[in-house]
Amino acid sequence: MKPLLIVSAVFEAGIGIGLLAVPSVVAQVLLGVPLDGPAALTVARVAGIALLALGVACWLAASDAESCAARGVVSGMVIYNLGAALVLAAAGLTSQQVGIGLWPTVILHAVMTVWCVTSLLRQPKKLPQAIHPD
Repeated sequence: MKPLLIVSAVFEAGIGIGLLAVPSVVAQVLLGVPLDGPAALTVARVAGIALLALGVACWLAASDAESCAARGVVSGMVIYNLGAALVLAAAGLTSQQVGIGLWPTVILHAVMTVWCVTSLLRQPKKLPQAIHPD
């Protein structure tokens, strides 16, 4: 699970920083149109903070990738990746204009969803130790 968490950390933190720094450019690459107005920029930057937070959580969980907490982070990443793939695919199918990065991003999120699910289905290497009463 450690490689999954590291890859997730790098991707999510990187896109999060991109959304914080140049949200309109990220929107242009994904959706084919820049963001318009302060409300859209604010929402994009909040999404950037959220992705940065996911990246940090993945990075920290990678240090103990077989823990219950790491499995919880990966479970959350299943929901995020699946949701992002579905929302972006719907945008691509219903919009007349899409950015060059939209479909590669949909595919990446779908692949990451599968990787997360297969990681969760594997038995953890470390089994919890039995608690012995004193």
